[in-house]
Amino acid sequence: MTTRMPVIYLPHGGGPWPFVELPMFDRAEQDALAAYLRGLPNSLPHQPRALLVISAHWEAPVPTVTTAAHPPMLYDYYGFPPESYEIQWPAPGDPALAARVRELLHQAGFDSAEDAKRGFDHGTFVPLKLSFPDADVPTVQLSLLSSLDPSRHIDLGRALAPLRNEGVLIIGSGMSFHDLRAFFRGDGRDVSERFDAWLQKTVTAEPQTRNLLLQQWDKAPAARQAHPREEHLLPLMVISGVAGEDRGRVAYTGTFGNARISAVHFE
Repeated sequence: MTTRMPVIYLPHGGGPWPFVELPMFDRAEQDALAAYLRGLPNSLPHQPRALLVISAHWEAPVPTVTTAAHPPMLYDYYGFPPESYEIQWPAPGDPALAARVRELLHQAGFDSAEDAKRGFDHGTFVPLKLSFPDADVPTVQLSLLSSLDPSRHIDLGRALAPLRNEGVLIIGSGMSFHDLRAFFRGDGRDVSERFDAWLQKTVTAEPQTRNLLLQQWDKAPAARQAHPREEHLLPLMVISGVAGEDRGRVAYTGTFGNARISAVHFE
């Protein structure tokens, strides 16, 4: 297993969206995103030996990895139907991969930490229950930095790049548009289209330009309207760092809550 794995930034949708009835979201939009996520394994050169997920829903002062052999579920949403809190995705953890992540971060000059109790949040279990429904691929989560510094997240990704040659699929799970009020009002189309046009041009640019633009993302058209807080965009910064000299391609684009969202693969 020597073929280098791609790296992926994907939209994880809203709450437990595909597994319970959520009338606030259009069914056709949900079906289109679900189809992309279900088809994701078909885009890979081989079955990954493990997954490393950077979810928008975990921030820590230093990069922190999950180390549980059998991570629990973390239902980090509220206000949804009772069945939302019964969803299961019992993938095993991978303490050895967690240790390898910390080793790479140390080599790159990052302090790091581990968390033996934290479970899979919905940025992980919701999309991956669609992509890997058998829950048979060992999975580790890595936190964002609570500083929210774009440059440091790109550097964080660079440190993780060797994992691509070790059979690890690295996934940044966020949303390329994340104004919750606009989602629920259904009026985010114009803002999201303007920001997404910038995003698609940026991720397909040559790598030096891409990283420079991502570091200055808040200067993009409608940037702070699309992301009042940037935690759902920062997994893309990590993925861009992991990608190195690879050019990105827009692997999926559609709407969710009447707002434009996109997924990016680097191969």
